[in-house]
Amino acid sequence: MAASIVLNLDSLPSDPLLLILSFLDFRDLVSCSLVSRRLNELTGHNPLWKVLCKKHWLLAEADKSHRGQSWKELFREFYIDLGRYIDHYSMLKESWENLKSYLGQKCPRMIASLKDGAKEEELDAIEAQIGCKLPNDYRCSYRIHNGQKLVVPGLMGSMALSNHYRSEDLLDIETAAGGFQQRKGMRQCLPLTFCFHTGLSQYMALESVEGRVHSEIFYHCPDQLAQDPSAIDMFITGSNFTEWFTSYVQNVVTGEYPIIRDQIFRYVHDKKCVATTGDITVSVSTSFLPELSSVHPPHFFFTYRIRIEMARSALPESACQLDSRYWKITNANGNVEEVRGPGVVGEFPVMTPGKVHEYASCTTFSTTSEHMEGHYTFHQLKNKEEIFDVSIPRFYMVCPPFRESAVRSGALSPLRSTSPHNAVSEAPVGLFNNDNSADTDDFEEEGQLDMNVAGHGGRSHTRTHTQARAQKPKSK
Repeated sequence: MAASIVLNLDSLPSDPLLLILSFLDFRDLVSCSLVSRRLNELTGHNPLWKVLCKKHWLLAEADKSHRGQSWKELFREFYIDLGRYIDHYSMLKESWENLKSYLGQKCPRMIASLKDGAKEEELDAIEAQIGCKLPNDYRCSYRIHNGQKLVVPGLMGSMALSNHYRSEDLLDIETAAGGFQQRKGMRQCLPLTFCFHTGLSQYMALESVEGRVHSEIFYHCPDQLAQDPSAIDMFITGSNFTEWFTSYVQNVVTGEYPIIRDQIFRYVHDKKCVATTGDITVSVSTSFLPELSSVHPPHFFFTYRIRIEMARSALPESACQLDSRYWKITNANGNVEEVRGPGVVGEFPVMTPGKVHEYASCTTFSTTSEHMEGHYTFHQLKNKEEIFDVSIPRFYMVCPPFRESAVRSGALSPLRSTSPHNAVSEAPVGLFNNDNSADTDDFEEEGQLDMNVAGHGGRSHTRTHTQARAQKPKSK
C-alpha cells in the first residue's frame, strides 16, 4: 500500500495559494494573515490589494505613485477614513466622477458650484443638532461633495413653462439641517433639494414615522381634501439616497435628461416614441410636475416637449408649413377626448431641409396614467392646395408612485402605496372627470427654457393647484 502523503501549508507553492487568496475580500485576507507566518506574507502580496483598492476606492496606479505607498498601505489609509462607507463609496464616487466629467463638457459652470466634501466630524455634529442619524450612503456622498452653492440653475434639474420655472439645488448639509422638519405631517424629514422660485424640496425620511419608510425620498403634497392640515401625500422619487442619486446621474450622463441652455432638463424620452412621415420626424419627451399636482383631489400635471425635424436630405421643394394639430387623448379609465386646433403654441412653423422646431406644452389629468397621439397637418409651400398629415407618435405620461396620507378626516383607510396604474381612491374621482385634459396657449411658449433669476425678478411664480385647475391647460 502506498504511503499516505501529508501536506502542510508551508510546502504548498505560492502561486495556487495566491490564486485562492485572490477570491477573498479584504476582511478574509486580514483574518488569513493571522493564521500563520506564511499566510501573513502571502496576504501582503501587493497585487491582491491593488485589486481591492480599485474595487472599493477606485484608486489607480497614479494614486499609488503620487502617495508613495504600497497598495496594502493605501487600502488601509482609505479604510481608516472611509471604512464605514465601504459598501457605498465606489458606486457614489463613480457617479460623482461621471457627472463631473459630463458636465465639464456640457455646462461647466455647474461644476464650479460644487462644494468640497464634508468632514466626518461635521456630519457627526449635524446628527447631534437634528437628533437623528443620517443614512450611511447619504453621509458617504457628502464626504465626496457637500452639495452645492445655492445658485441657479441647480444641479438636480430644471423645468420651465411660459409662466412657471423650477430648478433644484442639491443642498449642502448645513443648509439641509436648517430645513429639518419636526412639524406634524413631516416629522423627521430632511430636505435634499431646494428651488428658489417655487420653494419646492425633495425630502428624505430619516425615521419610519407618519406612514413613511426610512430613507425614502419624496416630494410632499398637501392633502387639500383633508380636514387636518398636516395630512401630507407623497410622490416617491427614491427608496434610498444611492438609488435616487445614481439613477439621476445615469439619466444625465446618458443624455436621457437633455442639456438645454446650460441647464439639465428633466424630460424623459422614450426611444420608441418617434414617428417619421416622409421627410419629417416627430419625437416626444415628457415630464411630471409634482409642484402643480395633487393626490387629493386627483390632479396630475404633465409637460411634454415635441421636436419636429425635416431631414437634411429632403429636396428644397419639400418645404412646408404646419397648419393645425389633432390630438387623441386617452386616460387610464379608457375615456377618450379629441382636440383640434390651429398651429402649435400660436405658431405655424415653416419646415425646410435640416430645420428643427421644438416646443413645450402641458396637460392635466385626473388619472395617474394617460397617453396621447395624433397628427399635424401641413401644406406644401410650392402648392398650398397640397395638404398632408404628419404622425405624432403615441406617448405615455405616468405619475410616479405615491403614498396617500396617513392622516385624513373621519375614518381612515389603511396606508397604502399606489402604483401609476391603479386608480386613485379616497377621493371623489368622478367629480373631476371633466378636468381630464385641455388645450391652451397660456402654458406653452417656444423659447422659454432659458429662464433665470434675473428673468423672474427673484420672486416665486408658482401657482396654486386651484389656479392650475381654473385655467385649463390644453394640449398643443
